[in-house]
Amino acid sequence: MIAPVVLLVALVVAAVAVALARIPMRRPPAPVPDQRAALAALPAEAVARGRAFRKSLRPWGYASRALSLVVVLVLGLTPLGARIVGAVPGGWPGQAVLGGLIVVFLAGLVTLPLDARREVILRRYGLSTQTWRGWTVDVLKGYGVGAVLGAVTLLGFYAIAHSSPAWWIWAALGAAGLTVLLSFVFPVLVEPIFNRFTPMAEGPLRTRLLGLAERDGVPVRDVLVADASRRTRSVNAYVSGLGPTRRIVVYDTLVERADPAEVASVVAHELGHAKDRDVATGTILGALGAAGAVIAVYLLGQWRTPLGLAGVDRITDPRGIALLLVFATLAGLVAGPPQNALSRRVEARADAHALALTDDPVTFEAMEGRLAAVNLADPDPPRLEHVIFATHPTTVERMAAARAYARGER
Repeated sequence: MIAPVVLLVALVVAAVAVALARIPMRRPPAPVPDQRAALAALPAEAVARGRAFRKSLRPWGYASRALSLVVVLVLGLTPLGARIVGAVPGGWPGQAVLGGLIVVFLAGLVTLPLDARREVILRRYGLSTQTWRGWTVDVLKGYGVGAVLGAVTLLGFYAIAHSSPAWWIWAALGAAGLTVLLSFVFPVLVEPIFNRFTPMAEGPLRTRLLGLAERDGVPVRDVLVADASRRTRSVNAYVSGLGPTRRIVVYDTLVERADPAEVASVVAHELGHAKDRDVATGTILGALGAAGAVIAVYLLGQWRTPLGLAGVDRITDPRGIALLLVFATLAGLVAGPPQNALSRRVEARADAHALALTDDPVTFEAMEGRLAAVNLADPDPPRLEHVIFATHPTTVERMAAARAYARGER
């Protein structure tokens, strides 16, 4: 028992060291007077509409989280999950793959009506452009991708667990390796399942964006346009991939609804992520976290109480998959707020990079206002909700940062 504990502690220390080295732990807060001024400068009608939209979504989102948690706890902390998996024929491989997927997807299936209700609200406010057929196809695609990744993960985990007494070492290495692999292949294999990506057409905007990347010293494989308009009117852009798969993706809605300077401001933010190697940092932290999760599962597997509640004798029994899901869900609930806090700091750094690269705080502030209005964001959401769930600074914080930059406060 000493070796896995020592290794788990080492992984946690390594993750903390990477986070401290790669993520700004302290950034000056956006001046509160500037936040108030920014909020007052936004159109009152747009602010009210964004808040009404978020208020409409909020109960369904909380209900979905709560229902999913209840289902996971019932499946994993009673013999029900073990019975479902145990009823699948084919020995441990069949139980691990088919039985495991049944249990994993049950928690998602029960919340499907709530997801559909969310889609109704998106349509009511004009944010969704999908038909129900398109929405259903996307849901099925998501299940399909999840089934493939889940099958590979579950089969690999239980194959290793059945092959070596020191399975936790090899499974931890496998989990870390899979995390790294997915960072490379996800942009080129998975993202195209949901969207079409085409190189941005030759012209002044493409030349401007590629010139911005060159001036920033960021090697970018390409600037792609995603056909987001077939499902949403929201605007966005992002950077994904590592090395040869790195690309900046711009929603077609952003190209259509924003002027070139505003698009350049958004892309400058994404170049900040590439410049600071945020995807690589996230991949490293994800790999360390995945390895640590496997070792934590091994240690928790020595705890007889949850095993007894789940109706299994050992954690390597596929019939205990629902119990693994309980551990993963609870870990996600605990880790979520700290992860989101780190994400907000990373996003604030990328905002600062965009301001420095473009030296155009007026356009940056205007773009943030446009993003909030088009995406129906609450520019100044409830504080507790923001701290727990938000991955980005609030709109007024980002606008206030632009105002502080304009005054020379760097």
